[in-house]
Amino acid sequence: MKLVFATHNPGKLQEVRELLAPDYEVIGLSDLGDHEEIEETALTLEGNAWIKARTVWQKHGLSCFSDDTGLEIEALDGAPGVYSARYAGPRKDPQANMDKVLRELKDKKNRNARFRTSVALVLNGEEFIFEGIVNGEITAVRSGAKGFGYDPIFSPNGYDGTFAEMDASTKNTISHRGLAIKKLVAFLKAR
Repeated sequence: MKLVFATHNPGKLQEVRELLAPDYEVIGLSDLGDHEEIEETALTLEGNAWIKARTVWQKHGLSCFSDDTGLEIEALDGAPGVYSARYAGPRKDPQANMDKVLRELKDKKNRNARFRTSVALVLNGEEFIFEGIVNGEITAVRSGAKGFGYDPIFSPNGYDGTFAEMDASTKNTISHRGLAIKKLVAFLKAR
């Protein structure tokens, strides 16, 4: 089965391809020649995931799914949350985003955080939603060169090191996106 993943992010696309292989061929928006940025204007992760999935379905008529992920930090009242990609500004600069988080947590003892992913699926016009959550903490310094986004400063509970220090298969097994995509796969296989 071929599914469109409504993303331009090569890191996300690769991660999801690994999770869905070999049963599903996953193509990104660039594979469709669609380079238009879909504006994420909702105030929730679920809302943004729906905006992207519905836009692709309406524009291309192809079964598709989309995700939106937020890093939610207890000491920052759940921020950056739905604004995670643009936390330090509209350029979506991961380094600047991490700098801002580390600055804001500098004098805070509570570094508890979680990643939460909502995956919206439009399958032949029917709509479904899945969620994955992983709890952990924000480290004091960046560590590791793998992954993307906030991975170098997020250490999941029960593991030594950050997501950016893990191999892809370990991360995909426990990550928020991995958990949400596993729910998606289980749903697709049961249909």
